[in-house]
Amino acid sequence: MRITVLGAAAGGGFPQWNCNCANCAGVRAGTLRAEPRTQSSIFIRPDNSDDGVLFNASPDILEQIRANPALQPGRTLRDTAIAGVVLMDGQVDHTTGLFMLRERDAPLPLWCTDPVFEDLSLGNPVLRVLGHFCGVQRTRIPLDGSAFEVSGVAGLQFRALPLQSKAPPYSPHREQPVAGDNIGISVTDSRSGKTLFYAPGLGAIEPAVFEAMASADCVMVDGTFWTDDEMVGLGISAKTARSIGHLPQSGPGGMVEWLGKLPARTRRMLIHINNTNPILDADSSQRDALTRERVEVCEDRQEIVL
Repeated sequence: MRITVLGAAAGGGFPQWNCNCANCAGVRAGTLRAEPRTQSSIFIRPDNSDDGVLFNASPDILEQIRANPALQPGRTLRDTAIAGVVLMDGQVDHTTGLFMLRERDAPLPLWCTDPVFEDLSLGNPVLRVLGHFCGVQRTRIPLDGSAFEVSGVAGLQFRALPLQSKAPPYSPHREQPVAGDNIGISVTDSRSGKTLFYAPGLGAIEPAVFEAMASADCVMVDGTFWTDDEMVGLGISAKTARSIGHLPQSGPGGMVEWLGKLPARTRRMLIHINNTNPILDADSSQRDALTRERVEVCEDRQEIVL
């Protein structure tokens, strides 16, 4: 399978439109060795197919389609390589792009959990709005570990795993999480036998999560914050990384420590990177620390073949 990183940044992108932190100001001025990034999303397709699955639909989806010709194969007058959309959660930066896919001439095939479907039907009624345009053909994502497939994408098998994280701020269970608010997904290519574990929002690594990570050939996981108090230290927010559902990379029990426990063969990648995170700076000591641990920082338009 081929995995295309459409966007590697957290909500707001990088640089964020209203932010003048050292990272955002530096990349605008050209004084920071860093690449701009759009909001996180990936596209996965089998090696022998043009069509694939879009994971999350960010507000930057139109820019991402333009930047990645594989998503527009141009086979007919109206065409797309997006056979279906899988949502990992109901966050605004992962769902607003659904509006931009409204010009379809048939309902949009969409896979999501029951809590996400509820949030996008009531709290933030994206799916109800789409009903006035192309409509949505929704399929429930099972949370019991059973495999599912996406129609039109032969050879890829998907398994979802509930994660500890946070529902969107508009959700009625923001502070009382339920299973399915956030998921990780293992994607296995039946031809190569290779597996990706994808979890852009991850608040804690429980035994089942680590087992899924250790079983994968490549993990692409939450890279939002370097430290737990990153936003607090900058005076941007009073909330810590963990309190909003993101496991920081550094410190005891942080993401880097967990990634270091994976088998040597595992490719380790961080995605959904906040604009304040120092790992965006290619010359930072934090990036050096990741390099020593063989952890990669995802970039837009990056392609991984498994």
